[in-house]
Amino acid sequence: MAAIAGIASPNAEEQVKTMLERMSHRGPEGSLIRSIGGVTMGVCWPQGQPEAGEQLRKSGRAEDVVNDSHYAWAETDGKTIKLSRDPLGVSPLYYGWNWDDRLCFSSEVKGLAGFVQQVHELPPGCILQENTLVRHSRLELQEPINAPQQEIAAELRKRLEQSVAKRARSVAVFGSWLSGGLDSSALAALARPYIDTMHTFAAGFEGAPDLEAARLVARHIQSTHHEIVPTFQEIIKLIPDVIHHLESFDALLVRSSLMNFLVAKVSSDYVPAVFSGEGGDELFAGYDYLKDLSLEDLPGELVDISSRLHNTALQRVDRCSAAHGTVAFVGFLDQSVVDYALSIPAEYKIANGLEKWILRQSVSDLLPDQIVWREKAKFWEGAGIEDRLAAYAEEQVTDKDFQNERQLPNGMLLNSKEELFYYRIFEEHFGRMEDIEWMGRTKGAPVQ
Repeated sequence: MAAIAGIASPNAEEQVKTMLERMSHRGPEGSLIRSIGGVTMGVCWPQGQPEAGEQLRKSGRAEDVVNDSHYAWAETDGKTIKLSRDPLGVSPLYYGWNWDDRLCFSSEVKGLAGFVQQVHELPPGCILQENTLVRHSRLELQEPINAPQQEIAAELRKRLEQSVAKRARSVAVFGSWLSGGLDSSALAALARPYIDTMHTFAAGFEGAPDLEAARLVARHIQSTHHEIVPTFQEIIKLIPDVIHHLESFDALLVRSSLMNFLVAKVSSDYVPAVFSGEGGDELFAGYDYLKDLSLEDLPGELVDISSRLHNTALQRVDRCSAAHGTVAFVGFLDQSVVDYALSIPAEYKIANGLEKWILRQSVSDLLPDQIVWREKAKFWEGAGIEDRLAAYAEEQVTDKDFQNERQLPNGMLLNSKEELFYYRIFEEHFGRMEDIEWMGRTKGAPVQ
């Protein structure tokens, strides 16, 4: 995933260079900075995306475009800057004004640190122009489809196949992060016919259920499989790097990013791009608590949690892949799939107490039954982390410290000692930020 940065000021190459250097992990293959009239913009790009530099050179547009559904870009006429972000916020983009009231923008928060008075996240589906935010799209409730379940399953399958095919077609070497759950397994199986050499990657502690499930899928689709089996101490040592790249101290987000970060690091040694199964749980009702909702309330909740992905789970996917100069494709979040998924009746998403029922039906011929009907496990539980991180944090943070440090300068309350442990590391990297409204929090996180 590329990095873009800029400032509404002429001849500001040194400032933009510094911004890009802070995000050089996103674009190790090349970079370009241009001063266009009263605006200076730059881009750096990863392997396989040289068009990012060509676009800036030819048109004065800096962009991080993963595909037609997922993008963030900035363009200028030499006088003003126009920013835009995709409807789901798969590609990140932040902005702020410096002390001379010049607009600055960057793909990551660290690119703006020290350059702006306050960091803002460009909301998904929005354009910023002339200091005004305009929404160009949003997720909304859809009228339910009136069709038999077999017909709906077949149409969903067709759209998933199209999403995967346009990202993997004619690619000789490709990869997939593989937890062994339904979502990542389905994407890997759908992609396999288009790829000569398919690499899959799984991580977990010794004996973790995700590892065995991923092995089963890898054998089934005949991929070249890679396992990462760290010790707990290796995970602990990884936390500062993960928080630096993740730009968050949200406990559940950090917890789920640790194994993901390891998988991304190893996958970067073999492939330039991977599939990630993010979005399947939100679109098809994969979380346990959703079973307690009425069928009338379920569609609205799915729209809500899908709308929250941009600065939680999708931030994890982006930062983990970008930290190692690779691209992660989220095949479930192609706009065609999203639009259709939100119109599937709730009774086909949770049926007979089983989550993601229609998705299971649509891919049932692709995977072993043990995977198709496997119960949902949280990423960190399936990888074997479970409550070990919370127990470790309990040893690092006293009750008195938690009471005294729980409230942050902006009034935010930290949910747990684990979150305070992560916040202390976050503060070491980013300083005591007075305003962190740009940072997402996991909905429904437990409070200590």
